[in-house]
Amino acid sequence: MNACLITIGDEILIGQIVNTNASYLSQKLFSLGISVEKIISVGDYESDIIRELKNAEKNFDIVLVTGGLGPTHDDITKRCIVKFFKTKLVFDKNVYRSVESRFMSRQIKVPPKNIFQAFIPKIAKPLSNAHGTAPGLLICRNKTVFCFMPGVSYEMKYITEKHLLPFLRKNFKTKNVLLQQTLHTFGIPESLLAEKLGDINNIIGRKKYGNVKLAFLPSSTGVRMRINVDVANEKHGVNLLKETVLKIKFKAGKFIYSSNEEELTKVVGSLLKKKNKTIAVAESCTGGLISSMITDVSGSSAYFSEGVIAYSNVAKKKLLGVKENTLKKFGAVSEQTAEQMADGVRRVSKSDIGVSTTGIAGPTGATKLKPVGLVWIGYSDTKVTFAKKFIFTKDRLRNKEIASRWALEIVRKKLLAIE
Repeated sequence: MNACLITIGDEILIGQIVNTNASYLSQKLFSLGISVEKIISVGDYESDIIRELKNAEKNFDIVLVTGGLGPTHDDITKRCIVKFFKTKLVFDKNVYRSVESRFMSRQIKVPPKNIFQAFIPKIAKPLSNAHGTAPGLLICRNKTVFCFMPGVSYEMKYITEKHLLPFLRKNFKTKNVLLQQTLHTFGIPESLLAEKLGDINNIIGRKKYGNVKLAFLPSSTGVRMRINVDVANEKHGVNLLKETVLKIKFKAGKFIYSSNEEELTKVVGSLLKKKNKTIAVAESCTGGLISSMITDVSGSSAYFSEGVIAYSNVAKKKLLGVKENTLKKFGAVSEQTAEQMADGVRRVSKSDIGVSTTGIAGPTGATKLKPVGLVWIGYSDTKVTFAKKFIFTKDRLRNKEIASRWALEIVRKKLLAIE
């Protein structure tokens, strides 16, 4: 069972918006055991859209199309459907009532252009859209299922969850079960991670009950390892997935912070909660980003005491107790200052753990001995205080993000007693 996704809109091709619809739909189809083999983006041109519909019908069982169902002149998808399927538009009373109801709820008369949305291709089954005026359209022809949906994400998601997925579950039984799990790592480059794992064949080699694939997905803040399992029997697949995860964790477990899509901030928060610890943060170069990331997690008030943005030397001395002599002798961006900031915020807030950042985010402020990207991250608890030195990138915003995540990773490893 295979599928093709077609996203329509010039705004995608010129980079004005990110094609998140394709990512969402791919995940949903994968969960049903349906493999997405092609993703196409096409502009608002009739000939291009019809060409892609023709190609998709020849090669795929399921074709999902998003975009171009609105009421304006550049929304041409229905016109393309009419030509491709050699059908005509007919007025649908139920769709019109739905459109009318949405406008009446806002005490607005239905605009003439929106009346057009009640005209649907004769061969299509309309799929109600509780979040917009454009219905989805379901068409089955020559053993291929076409589903046309609005490009607006929350409308597309509603139609997918409410109509498309139930239809696919009922009408398509896949031969194999597709399972997936992603392991999130931090603090190790892709190449070193691969070295840690050794011969990949020893982990994913040919298996008796199915096939296993392992993909490395690197980014500036870590490497994700995606495991795909393709089996005929779900029980065998679950066991195969568990076996593969255990082998990877045995090799590189200390770098893996999540195996269930949890963000690093949530992982650290759960550890703090579990160990009944509180944390306070003193930030200079990260400008409050660590505090923001921690408090993005619901329930963080149980373990987050306070955050201090001590950007100037005056603030470092006044709010955190950093010594004047330390700043004069070693500078604001130094191991000693980072340590005193972490220790100071812990003592002032009466927290169990204090974390600090001080660095040169760039693009200015560097010296020969202290380049752009230099960051010291301090850590302090009742037993130990230390600081670690990092040299990141030349980009200011990336440096702030990476430093913030490294601070959280240091806390995670300390809580788990990982060296």
